[in-house]
Amino acid sequence: MAVTELLPVIVVLCAVVGLVVGSFLNVVIYRVPAGLSIVSPPSACPRCGASILRRDNIPVVSWALLRGKCRDCRTKISVRYPLVEAGTAVFFVVVAVYVWTGAYAGQVGPDSAGASWIPAMLVLLAILYLAAVSIALALIDLDTHRLPNRIVLPSYLVGAGLLGSASIVTGDYASLIRAGIGLAILWALYLVMALAYPGGMGFGDVKLAGVLGLFLGYLGWGPLVAGAFAAFLLGGVFAIGLLATRRANRKSGIPFGPWMLAGAWVGIFWGNQLWNSYLSFIGITQ
Repeated sequence: MAVTELLPVIVVLCAVVGLVVGSFLNVVIYRVPAGLSIVSPPSACPRCGASILRRDNIPVVSWALLRGKCRDCRTKISVRYPLVEAGTAVFFVVVAVYVWTGAYAGQVGPDSAGASWIPAMLVLLAILYLAAVSIALALIDLDTHRLPNRIVLPSYLVGAGLLGSASIVTGDYASLIRAGIGLAILWALYLVMALAYPGGMGFGDVKLAGVLGLFLGYLGWGPLVAGAFAAFLLGGVFAIGLLATRRANRKSGIPFGPWMLAGAWVGIFWGNQLWNSYLSFIGITQ
């Protein structure tokens, strides 16, 4: 089967896997900040303690059939649960189409000359992992103002392993070197800011910056620069909006992790276009 013919299969698979992963992310988002195991005990209603039956654990569908309430005590189940599940599925499909159709032509897309589905699959898995981590970390940071090491630190190994394997298969070591440079640059940048402004930047942000630098650097200078810049732009606009509407003051703690992650995805989806437009604007053509 030609690599282009695999796209419908990849899309369906990513949609299904996204629903399942989204259900698991709900567990991660609830348990990791509390220091609980993500594998045991089985999920239960936080109010009555009743174990959740298998038929009540089908992503999105079970919530709808139960009308958003616990089967036993009828306590309302937050709408965030099905939204995370459905959102993860949609996110996975968008990422799959973007990567698999050669969004980074000549680098990871299977449609590029001489490329095979193996490196594309490795990069796809890496970016899908980043998508899942982004959802979990963004919601945890919004809830608790924390970026747990249990999620951030393993991301270095997963990202380096998958992206490094893709580089070995293709022989594209330039991308791997660029990933290391991206990791170092963003980590150092955020470390300096954390030391200079300890009240506005935490070391959780520093550790996350290294992860994002690894992924963005692998994909190109455009994604790296655009992703880093977009984080500060989006975060700044949001903070100004809160101050203008008096929903926060200068002493309010505003989590920056979600904006780092949002900026990274701006870099992934539009970084190369923005970078090329900028170079063209200043008179440099590629």
